[in-house]
Amino acid sequence: MGEEESRIGDELSILVLTAERLRVAVDEAESFKTECGEVGKQVDRLAQMLRTLARFVSSSSQQVYDRPIRRVIVDVKKNLERGFSLVRKCRRHNIIRRVCTIINAADFRKVINLLESSNGDVKWILSVFDSDGDGSFGGGIVISLPPIATNDPILPWVWSLVASIQMGKLVDKIDAANQLGSLAGDNDRNKKIIVDEGGVAPLLRLLKESSSAEGQIAAATALGLLACDEDKVRSIVNELGVPIIVQVLGDSSVRVQIKVATLVARMAEHDPVAQDEFARQSVIKPLVTLLSLDVFVDDIHLSKHNSIHSLVQMNKEVEKDPSSKLYRPLKSSKSNVYREIGGSGSRTGNFKKERDNENPEVKHELKVNCAEALWMLARGNVANSRRITETKGLLSLAKIVEKEVGELQYNCLMTLMEITAAAESNADLRRAAFKTNSPAAKAVIDQMLWIIKEVDSPILKIPAIQSIGSLARTFPARETRMIQPLVEKLGSSNQEVAITAVISLQKFVCPENFLCAEHSKNIIEYGAIPLLMKLIRNFEQQMQLQCLALLCYLSINASNHEQLEQAKVLTVLEGAERLAGLQNMELRELVSKAIYQLSLYNAGSHSQMLWYGGP
Repeated sequence: MGEEESRIGDELSILVLTAERLRVAVDEAESFKTECGEVGKQVDRLAQMLRTLARFVSSSSQQVYDRPIRRVIVDVKKNLERGFSLVRKCRRHNIIRRVCTIINAADFRKVINLLESSNGDVKWILSVFDSDGDGSFGGGIVISLPPIATNDPILPWVWSLVASIQMGKLVDKIDAANQLGSLAGDNDRNKKIIVDEGGVAPLLRLLKESSSAEGQIAAATALGLLACDEDKVRSIVNELGVPIIVQVLGDSSVRVQIKVATLVARMAEHDPVAQDEFARQSVIKPLVTLLSLDVFVDDIHLSKHNSIHSLVQMNKEVEKDPSSKLYRPLKSSKSNVYREIGGSGSRTGNFKKERDNENPEVKHELKVNCAEALWMLARGNVANSRRITETKGLLSLAKIVEKEVGELQYNCLMTLMEITAAAESNADLRRAAFKTNSPAAKAVIDQMLWIIKEVDSPILKIPAIQSIGSLARTFPARETRMIQPLVEKLGSSNQEVAITAVISLQKFVCPENFLCAEHSKNIIEYGAIPLLMKLIRNFEQQMQLQCLALLCYLSINASNHEQLEQAKVLTVLEGAERLAGLQNMELRELVSKAIYQLSLYNAGSHSQMLWYGGP
């Protein structure tokens, strides 16, 4: 018996003593004997049930779910003390004491009703905990309402379900976990009750119980529904749930892994602490491994930017990866299919065999959920983005973006977008993962450009454009193949695509980019100025400001370009100066600087024309 059970047992023993003291007071009563007799009957029943409950708690071989017991104990104690205070007034006293002590039958009715409610509460607890009547947990889910919860019928239902998950037979645990998940899916209030009433820890224990895949699926599903905000996710983390989740992800059947990967995604989505804790427990490697099942890494299309030499380098990088126990080419095969071969033992072997024989739709669902988990782990997290690149996950993500469609393609694309955003903010990651001669980086960039140029869906185009913009500082001056597609998207009929292209091009020409002058000339050469002028005329004000910022950068970096003068950019900037000043001081300064640069060039150009006899 644990410390908690010992404390509950002590509290129940004290209640039994209080009930016995009240019973003695009933026997000593000299007035209101009939009413005191009714009180005595209620107390006898209550004392008997309290003794039964105390025996169950002290003799239980497993940890007792104590939430309802603690809640009921408080009310039972109050009601017994109120009964004792009333009944002892009925003992023999001197005449003055009897005159000063005023009691009536209504007082007894109140006390009897309270004791009757306490009897109902304790009887309900016994029906949940000891329904077999033999001191062991009887199993089953009790749907009846105890008096203590008549105003909140969800509360006893949650108590009963959590008690079954914690203390019941396996079949009852699975049923209760499924019902708890259904309750959690109904509304946020139910989720809060389940977490507040200690439902997380029993679900984690059921998830850890590897003897039943069905139980693990039920537990992971319920936990995934509970993980809907930071507080509830933190409750799972605080119950040391992350190590359990990672262990189950790496050592269970595909159908369990599907639900566990979803749970990882939900937790990482809502809580940065969970993101970091998952990384500490090394969840990224198994996720990349599962995502990379049957991915033909060396089948990436051969283009002038992806040579045979690049593919050889890719294979070398995978083979020298420290995690190569997870990715190793099957040498007997004609094509290098990288499969998970990590782990040992009969269980891991059985799961691998089961996974190989699993239906393609199920394996696809697993990949979708693993990709989403990686996306949520990488979102806004530089350290996790770096970890994904260190597993050589970029190669698999790029390949899936190329070959797949639908949700899997989208999740992988969003993961890459988060990694490139992290690289934009972190120079070390940028240099390590997106070196100009890196095959993985080339594969990612190729897929982003392919989406920008060939795919019609704005939902895919926008993250691809953002990714290229995030990598703007990695491209050398001679690398111009990403400039033209971005410039072309300035003319997109979809405003969101166009404005995303504007923002991405800004990152090529802003002062933070060492090659901003070279990139500015290339952008102008590809015809950006007429498209920008059109956007400034047609866009709403907030979008106009982004276009104006790009136009200013181009004017500052390439003020001597003839296309700026032909498009009368100086006139446009002078007209926009007041608008920019009203909106943003930084933009106002940028506009003023651009006007100054263009004015200098125009003045110099005019002087030269006069010197050579121009008009």
